[in-house]
Amino acid sequence: METQSKIALITGASSGIGAGTAKVLAANGFKVGIAARRIDKLNELKNEITLSGGEALPIQMDVTDPDSVKRGVEKLVAAYGSIDVLVNNAGLMPLSDIESLKVDEWNQMIDVNIKGVLNSTAAVLPYLKEQNSGHIINMSSIAGRKVFKGLSIYCATKFAIAAFSDGLRMELAPKFKIRVTNIQPGAVATELYDHISDPKYRDDMEQLAKQMTFLTGEDIGNSILYAVSQPAHVNVSEVFVLPTEQGW
Repeated sequence: METQSKIALITGASSGIGAGTAKVLAANGFKVGIAARRIDKLNELKNEITLSGGEALPIQMDVTDPDSVKRGVEKLVAAYGSIDVLVNNAGLMPLSDIESLKVDEWNQMIDVNIKGVLNSTAAVLPYLKEQNSGHIINMSSIAGRKVFKGLSIYCATKFAIAAFSDGLRMELAPKFKIRVTNIQPGAVATELYDHISDPKYRDDMEQLAKQMTFLTGEDIGNSILYAVSQPAHVNVSEVFVLPTEQGW
């Protein structure tokens, strides 16, 4: 894909992988719609991107609300005329053992990590079908291919995204030339760990961060840039990327 003047929508763009991806894509010729609930953070990110010579449109969006997503997509298309890439990045990871029965956290992960991806995909897909091209990037995880204690529900949501991505690719690519890539990062320095309410697992993550150099949001953004920059006949269906020091 020729990246110059392409339009990308990135959910969960207020921090971490989303913000890093927005910076990378904007630095490589994309106009980026940066979507999240925290409009103040999005405005700060827009200013940073603008100062670096890029172009960004802040979009206040709650991916769990289909109407909010639809309005956000419409705002992006009204501003830039089209959409070429969707990066489904918004996610939560509040670790805990199942026996703790943090059911509210389970439901929140399902709403954001699974339903949020479905809502954004449903809102963007009609535009991609109409232009007979596009690229959908779904953010899974190492937890979408391996199961870890304390991450059972999170793993379930990320396994779901991996399955959805492959099915989406099989249905869309041959018929509409819409490519689909499933990104599976290992340990990344993000705000995900701020959502951990269980003291033990919060401490475990803090200790892990002292044992290895975590990936940055920009590292994942570069992986996404690689996938979307391939020629139209090439679909990078899956990218598994993790710190060199991560041995599991």
